[in-house]
Amino acid sequence: MKITEARAVITGGASGLGFAVAQHLVAQGAHVTLFDVQAEPGKRAGRALGERARFIQCDVTSEAAVVAAMTAAAAAMGGLNLLVNCAGIIGSARTLGKSGPMPGELFTKVVHVNLIGTFLCDKAAAAIMQQNTPNADGERGLIVHTSSVAAFEGQIGQAAYSATKAGVVGMVLPLAREFAAFGIRVMAIAPGIFSTPMMDGMPQEVQDSLARQVPFPSRLGRPEEYARLVQAIFEIAMLNGETIRLDGAIRMQPR
Repeated sequence: MKITEARAVITGGASGLGFAVAQHLVAQGAHVTLFDVQAEPGKRAGRALGERARFIQCDVTSEAAVVAAMTAAAAAMGGLNLLVNCAGIIGSARTLGKSGPMPGELFTKVVHVNLIGTFLCDKAAAAIMQQNTPNADGERGLIVHTSSVAAFEGQIGQAAYSATKAGVVGMVLPLAREFAAFGIRVMAIAPGIFSTPMMDGMPQEVQDSLARQVPFPSRLGRPEEYARLVQAIFEIAMLNGETIRLDGAIRMQPR
């Protein structure tokens, strides 16, 4: 598939990695629809991207909302052949913290947004993509999960986050195998330490310390690098059923 042909839904698209993907795709001539639970930032992001972009407010934890938003996005773009799942929350907390054990509600919330939300978007998008006319390779679409190096080297306080990021990795192969019958590929990207709004809010000395932990290049990842990898996956049909680490060879320490 050629990136100019992309009709993409990007969850968590109002900021961070999601917005970077949207910027890159629009610059390449694609059409995008941003999903985000935040209405005003989402509207601003949609306006900033121009006429080939639009925003739909969507809570990815609501199955009905996801189905309605995905249907509306496909209608507005004249199709849907790419889903990039970037919606997610951190939910960092020690299981046995100073004020007592972690509330189960916190763990549940992270699972609902990061893992269940990804699955709900996957199945809603795939239900639409399966109706696409296949290209010469038999392709009808691509689904991308955003995992994290925390899926493999979770740090103290990341039990909920790591569990969900490992979960989205675990879904990739079974979904890729199932969706192969429809010509829909499924991939995941596991970013390392990236310069996102959350990271940018940290003190500069903390950012510099984290950057030094990356073997090479010794800096924070750039959101546009994530976006360029999405394009590469979209255009290389043999990439399927796998997770790509995008991390400069970092391996996270316990804390």
